[in-house]
Amino acid sequence: MSLFLRIATFPGEMRIAVTRNDTLLDFALWRPAAPDMVGSVYHARIEALTPAMGGAFVALGGNQSGFLPLQNNAPKLTEGQAVTVEVSRAAQGGKGLRLRLLAADVASEQKGLVTPGPTPLARLAALWPTAAVVVDSPAAAALIPPALRDRREPGFAPYPDSIAAACDALEEPLVALPGGMEATITPTPALIAIDMDAPPAQTGHTKQTAQFAANRDALPALMRQIRLRNLSGAILIDPAGLATRKRHALLEPVNAALKPDPLNPRCLGITALGLIEIVRARIYPSLPELLNSPHGRALRVLRHILVHAPQTTQITGGAGIIRALEQDPEAVADCARQLGHKLSLHTNHALPDLTWTVQES
Repeated sequence: MSLFLRIATFPGEMRIAVTRNDTLLDFALWRPAAPDMVGSVYHARIEALTPAMGGAFVALGGNQSGFLPLQNNAPKLTEGQAVTVEVSRAAQGGKGLRLRLLAADVASEQKGLVTPGPTPLARLAALWPTAAVVVDSPAAAALIPPALRDRREPGFAPYPDSIAAACDALEEPLVALPGGMEATITPTPALIAIDMDAPPAQTGHTKQTAQFAANRDALPALMRQIRLRNLSGAILIDPAGLATRKRHALLEPVNAALKPDPLNPRCLGITALGLIEIVRARIYPSLPELLNSPHGRALRVLRHILVHAPQTTQITGGAGIIRALEQDPEAVADCARQLGHKLSLHTNHALPDLTWTVQES
């Protein structure tokens, strides 16, 4: 079997890659200490009705809350009412959990989690039901649920070098595309901007014909990058070196390249400025958001120490990075276990919030 679901283990995080031969087909981060909560079901209580926002804030228990949008035909709710809800969108972009109302036979007086949502591993395993599971460590093997254990390959194996390089490249904003094309991905609070660049035309065709072919041939790889990085919401793509009238001819290959995506993104057309406009369901946090969050930066510190500074005994950092490390004590403990010695944390309020240094023995 050449289709694999590979798990690489790091402190506080597992990186899950779906591969066929040397090609990366799908990717997700699994952070047990920070689940995205999507699909989780709660017995909850209406905390505050907000007609101006078209919904209600809902207390989930354990100091957690979410926003429940209410359509005009939704049942009438009152503040304090017990409800059963499901998380439909993870907290992201500075906004909290988004919820949907479930029918419940009996309203519970107790707030709290009823059923946790699927993990990233479970989601990818369902999307790729014939993929064999390959793990790199006993720690990863221990987290495989019973339903997937018969799909696990025996033994332990790290990522192949080519797959590790492809996963590492997902952290970079610059994407290499076929035909010498490149794309620069820039997330903003409002949208994802993607700027495509092409090398000078080297063929005997006219420049516009060559540029059109280069853009067209690069689109499938670019759409795969959008999926691998889970870029969502409004996405605007600026093709390279094409007159606006020629860009409309790219709509058919764009739509074809979007079809394999399970989130069913839609191409809305070409804007007046010649930008390809795509909308993709915003359900899970994007990879750039996960990597650049305080938690993501904290886990990057631990990976750096394991690879580049294994003699580290103390991490000194600004308040933000130390707080993020303290909120995932199991990741810090796992790093210390792999180092073979104690790892302490120290806050230096003179340092910027997310900066850090290490002290070695």
